[in-house]
Amino acid sequence: MDVVDIEQLVIRRATVLDAPAVLKVFDEVMAWFVQMGNEGQWGCEPWSASPRRIQLLEDTCALPGAWVAEDKRGHLFGALVLGEAQPYVSPATEPEIYVRVLVASRDVRARGIGRRLLAFADNRARAAGVQSLRVDCYGGGTGALVRFYESCGYERIAAFSVDGWPCQLLGRSLKATDAS
Repeated sequence: MDVVDIEQLVIRRATVLDAPAVLKVFDEVMAWFVQMGNEGQWGCEPWSASPRRIQLLEDTCALPGAWVAEDKRGHLFGALVLGEAQPYVSPATEPEIYVRVLVASRDVRARGIGRRLLAFADNRARAAGVQSLRVDCYGGGTGALVRFYESCGYERIAAFSVDGWPCQLLGRSLKATDAS
């Protein structure tokens, strides 16, 4: 198996043509969730089995804040979508960049890509003159996803429920000297 240097991955704007590859990454993650008994996050069916989710990913990949990370051969390892806060989240109190979607392949060659994509989000925020980022994620299960975001510099803001689904809102403030 080839080793992929995540620093050598190309992060580029996504297009609707990337939706099948992003869907494949979501299916990898879903299989991993089911294997570890984490059906609470997104259920247990592959995203590719849901016409609604396929359409959602096609629409999402067409957004101006959608990005993908791929190797030099064009193998997609992750996706990131930045933009406005989700409608179920309280409004921001200052200008922000909101991480709407972050998904990373479970392929061992992609280890660290989630952190790399979040660092890319930091850089996009700095380029836009914005110092605040927020993200929401599944707040149930073992709490591993919340801890992942905390390990990337995000802090818990509020726990809430969306139609019975446990959610955690987190935020990150960038400082002029913060280079992470």
